[in-house]
Amino acid sequence: MISLLNNHPAFLGLLVQSPLLCNGFISSKPLSLPTSELRNPESATLFASSIQKDSITTLLALDSDVDEDEIVETVDRAPCFDGICESTPVDGDVAAILTDTNAYDQDNIQDEAYSGESHAGEAMLRLGTMTGPTVWSEFGRLSQEYDVANLGQGFPDWLPPDFAVEALVSATIDSTKQSPHQYTRTAGHPNLVKQLARRYSKHMHRTIDPMNEVSVTVGASQALYLSLQTLVKPGDEVILFEPFFDLYQNQIKLAGGTPVYVPLTFVPYSEENEEVTGGEWILEPEKLEQAISPKTRAIILNSPHNPTGKVFNVSEMQHIADSVIAAGPQCVVISDEVYKYIVHSSPPKDELLGVGNSCPGHVHFASLPGMWDRTITVSSAGKTFSATGWQVGWCIGPSNLISPIHQLLPYVQFCASTVIQEALARTLPKADEPYEGYDSYYEYLNSKYRRKRDLLGKGLKEAGFAIPDYDRTPGGGFFIFARITPELRRALPAERMGPEYTKNPAAPGGEARLDWALCQWMAEEKGVLCIPSSPFFSREKAMEGASDEFIRVAFCKTDETIESAAKALMGVRSNKALIGSALVEANAE
Repeated sequence: MISLLNNHPAFLGLLVQSPLLCNGFISSKPLSLPTSELRNPESATLFASSIQKDSITTLLALDSDVDEDEIVETVDRAPCFDGICESTPVDGDVAAILTDTNAYDQDNIQDEAYSGESHAGEAMLRLGTMTGPTVWSEFGRLSQEYDVANLGQGFPDWLPPDFAVEALVSATIDSTKQSPHQYTRTAGHPNLVKQLARRYSKHMHRTIDPMNEVSVTVGASQALYLSLQTLVKPGDEVILFEPFFDLYQNQIKLAGGTPVYVPLTFVPYSEENEEVTGGEWILEPEKLEQAISPKTRAIILNSPHNPTGKVFNVSEMQHIADSVIAAGPQCVVISDEVYKYIVHSSPPKDELLGVGNSCPGHVHFASLPGMWDRTITVSSAGKTFSATGWQVGWCIGPSNLISPIHQLLPYVQFCASTVIQEALARTLPKADEPYEGYDSYYEYLNSKYRRKRDLLGKGLKEAGFAIPDYDRTPGGGFFIFARITPELRRALPAERMGPEYTKNPAAPGGEARLDWALCQWMAEEKGVLCIPSSPFFSREKAMEGASDEFIRVAFCKTDETIESAAKALMGVRSNKALIGSALVEANAE
């Protein structure tokens, strides 16, 4: 494998840039090529191109020490978050389990655990019912079975900017004494933590110590995981603003904590004449105050917010800061800011006064008065540089909160990839330079996402969905939380709300409600895949119907994908199906 990559840089370049290898996505369709052919530059390049299109079952096929006859097709049954797991449909005993909602009944799991019949470890017992099929595995199956314009996956389907790819290549071929091909400092590669400290010193209006106030992790997900593991013990409570990114809930449970849900309130722009419109999600301070207690160990803040796109304003953040103080000295905020450079609709300037503008439109919670000592700031490179497969994240905060993470890291992995950390260290300064006619890469990025947001928004509105008015509502990230209108409810065939479709072990409580039914129908019959909102709510709220009216739609896609989706969406309201390039009447049955 190494000799192959050394001999064929073109193959290496295509391999590391392949978007289909950037989020753990493995296809069920194996591609194999004899090693002798791989050593041919033309064949290697063609094979790498095919990887970009289809992915592969296993990279063992690239290893000259593996006999071709030993390579077998495998089925990926591993769950994914904020991405589509491209697993093949399961069969046999596994299929029986997936169709049996009782298999994931909490009482059954608890009875099994306490009767001594289960040999599951503590982590699995803490996850309980959440170890079954998920929205990601279910809609991953749909993406494989049907020809769809996929707006479900939460990662870009294009390459990182040229300067980032060049930084990766230069780091990879670096043969100096400091070549980044060996272990680096566990708490973070020195070159990278220095770059991060320099940047965050501007963001936070204070001098950040690179060695004691920065920790590098394998993606933001691990940064969140380690933050919770070092903070939470059984009996502690962690506040989540609902809806929420579904990973948070189970990471809290894995740490032994109890999620406490504080609902964000959806306020429509208008309710006149029973009109269904877009609107804003707001934080009502009294609901947060009611949830705070001496047991509150942490509050997870995600701004810009997944899935709604909400940008928390300074007033709301101040209410959160006040609640942190009220809860007591044990309370800490974990501020997830992975979308901070994608604020495509900025809050009014007067809402940002006094908090700096090093990251236009975004407020770093830790920069609020008195909050540096009470905040772990989490972020990563993946969303900003369209490189989710790089998997480099970090925590920034006071040494008393970062030091425990440093202590835990060696027992999780020795270090994040040295090569990728070095590549990112070389990338960050380049991002501040003029790019594609803009003053910086970050300005270019915002402009790009603003245009894609409007392209998708137009298609959603024409299809009958209600969406936010970004001229009046701040927005960030790359999702639109679209509202289902009565017209779309009427377009959904009645049988789709019948027991044949609604009984689904992957849905909250085993019941697929309106949001799920609509998304499944659109994938199976209309040619467009979106994600239902119910997995972003607590089970109780979802079953009460809090998520019925919304779906999550990603616009971090090529214009071609968005345009294809817009055409498919036009068939939803009129109940027509898109087959190839022709619209035909959908089957009425």
